[in-house]
Amino acid sequence: MNRRDFLRVSAAGLTAPSLAQAQGSRVLKFIPQNDLSVLDPIFAAVYATRTHALMVFDTLYGQDGSFRASPQMVEGHVTEDDGLTWRLTLRDGLKWHDGEPVLARDCVASIQRWGKRDPFGQSLMAATDELVAGDDKTIRFRLKRRFPLLPDALGKLPTLLPVMMPERLARTDAFTQVTEMVGSGPFRSLADERVSGARAAYARNADYVPRSGGRPEWTAGPKVVHLDRVEWTTITDPATAAAALQSGEQDWWEYVANDLVPVLRRARNVKVAMQESTGILNALRMNHLQPPFNNPAIRRALLGAMNQEDFVIPVAGSDPAMWHVPTGFFTPDTPMANDAGLEVLTGPRDYDKVKRDLAAAGYKGERVVLLLATDPAFVGTLGEVAADMLRRAGMNVDAQVMDWGSFISRRASKEPVERGGWSAAMTALSGLDMATPAVQSVIRGNGAAALFGWPDLPKLEALRDEWFMAPDLASQQRLARQIQQQAFEDLPYIPAGQFFQATAYSTRLKDIVPGYSVFWNVKKDA
Repeated sequence: MNRRDFLRVSAAGLTAPSLAQAQGSRVLKFIPQNDLSVLDPIFAAVYATRTHALMVFDTLYGQDGSFRASPQMVEGHVTEDDGLTWRLTLRDGLKWHDGEPVLARDCVASIQRWGKRDPFGQSLMAATDELVAGDDKTIRFRLKRRFPLLPDALGKLPTLLPVMMPERLARTDAFTQVTEMVGSGPFRSLADERVSGARAAYARNADYVPRSGGRPEWTAGPKVVHLDRVEWTTITDPATAAAALQSGEQDWWEYVANDLVPVLRRARNVKVAMQESTGILNALRMNHLQPPFNNPAIRRALLGAMNQEDFVIPVAGSDPAMWHVPTGFFTPDTPMANDAGLEVLTGPRDYDKVKRDLAAAGYKGERVVLLLATDPAFVGTLGEVAADMLRRAGMNVDAQVMDWGSFISRRASKEPVERGGWSAAMTALSGLDMATPAVQSVIRGNGAAALFGWPDLPKLEALRDEWFMAPDLASQQRLARQIQQQAFEDLPYIPAGQFFQATAYSTRLKDIVPGYSVFWNVKKDA
């Protein structure tokens, strides 16, 4: 019996207390894509953190499947002064988990904290002259210039969610993690049941009042909870996760390892679905503060080594329906996607030429510390492909393997590699996070305020600012082409293809909301 078969059989008899506890049709057991290592959705752009945050917190606006913003915590808004003044009115019945009412000043503090970290939020705050609470239920923006995407910013779905917190928590420095989880969302976080690396648990918020009207879609519409509890179990071995789902020990596996999709499709008690249609976009992120990648010519030389198929096939299989290449800096089949500069990623790859280009650019064999995360499994695979690519290009690669929590912590370091820093890291982002210049966090070139890697790219930033001022879709698309062309020159990261990933869940689950993993609306048959 091989290791995978052994684990599949063994998992059927799992008896750990975290799996045996609180059985019943109103308890949903979930395997997240990786461990919940960060709780604060403003502190780090981590998908497990976003999934957690959507349970515990709420946002002023939601977003539907057509990427339209719709009121969520707000009853609605009015604009005055030719769009320079916005008044947002909170709806009735909003309470924090500690029983206190949600007030406008809580939301003002929350927006201000989020606006220091999130790229879309930074743009909104740059356009804002004054943000105040007019009264307990009214949030007032007075703008320096028109910002018609204001609801889209406050309802964005990509990571670094604009969640609302009580003022006392929202006053926390934006670069310090909030660990007390008091929100107003449909679930309460059960802090005393969380075990780092293993488990998290949530209970239905009995005081939550769903908004009326509409239908649940992504984060829009009423959030009606039919479950008493949701229990997360971190299972990093794919075979064990698949076995736990097949045996009924678990109800939902967020992202299925590609090689196990056929196995689960054959299981009569499991449904495999493509829940999120925008896919996953891979990115080789380089540290712009440290050599060798502080040299743009060295970054550009590596474009000749990038074969996007080498990245997508190992994680998605050989079926072209499960991946897309070449990809640029915007999600394929979305309005901003374009072919500007893509020719640099096509044609035969010539590693001898790449070596010559690296030498001409000034690379002298410096150690390249490449961070590799072991979970989720596909990120580890992408990291191994990146390490092979860099070595074949003649770089002195030191691949350092670590769990997801250590990976997140390490990539926040701005130190040189000799003092625990890093040179490059492979990451993967939801296509929804990459669809427009507004939500694309990794394309930002705003230096110290940018995400890990901290690129300082003023030309790219200027084009992004211009995109926000575009009067219509055609103008936005024209600027998106210019942004992509400039991005291939500056390289905040190297695009490494798009792939699609399935989710799998028990046939006992009904009415799962399309999009990301959310737990309202879901029912579980007895």
